[in-house]
Amino acid sequence: MININNINTEAFAPYITNFLIILLRSSIFVAMLPIIGGKELPGQFRLGFAVFIALLLTPVVKFEVHENSIPLLIIKELLIAFALGFSVRFIFMAINLAGQVMSQAIGLSAASIFNPEMGQSTQISEVLGVMAMLYFLVLNAHHEIIYIFVKSYELLPAGQLNIMPVIPEVVSLGNKMFILALKIGAPVIVGLLIVNILTGFLYKLAPQMNIFFIALPLNIFLGLLLMILSIPVFEYVLKINITDLHNEMARIIAMAKG
Repeated sequence: MININNINTEAFAPYITNFLIILLRSSIFVAMLPIIGGKELPGQFRLGFAVFIALLLTPVVKFEVHENSIPLLIIKELLIAFALGFSVRFIFMAINLAGQVMSQAIGLSAASIFNPEMGQSTQISEVLGVMAMLYFLVLNAHHEIIYIFVKSYELLPAGQLNIMPVIPEVVSLGNKMFILALKIGAPVIVGLLIVNILTGFLYKLAPQMNIFFIALPLNIFLGLLLMILSIPVFEYVLKINITDLHNEMARIIAMAKG
């Protein structure tokens, strides 16, 4: 039998510290990942995946932690994990935003006017999100993202990163998110804007017509038709941005390293 008293616990002390610091970065990153960090998977899986990454990296990742620098180290680890996670997540946030705007333009959100308990319509966001997730997996983007994240421990050891140059890059990603959402929703938004202008002229010609109940089903039909026809545009924009994810993460790592 193994005598627990004979085990040198001091030998495991550095590994425990390393494990906790690595887990701090990996847990935030995994929580922000698309698909893996989404609500589709249970929280136990996300936590287990983050712990699994930390366990694999603990024996090979070496860094020194000083007691007086632990609070600053934790803040830096949280910020770099958020920056890396957001550089991946922003595409799916843009898709969700585009779906919300398209729902407003088509008129699917009008149901909340008649019955506020129904809340905001998210059907289009869910459809676009599922398409984006499948395309994300087909391109094997998740493999590259996890590889670069693991590589970040080698390029950005804990306590040896500069977070200040990363903040403007994260802000620019927020701007890029709105631009991407506009690109995805542009065919539907522009098409329905033209339809609304034409229905406005129709109302001027025949004011006695109840133009609202005429335009609502027309907007829904034309909006869904435009959305189906714009799938190639959606695929093209999505492919460009997903294939550029590893470059975005590498850019953030290079800024934090400098």
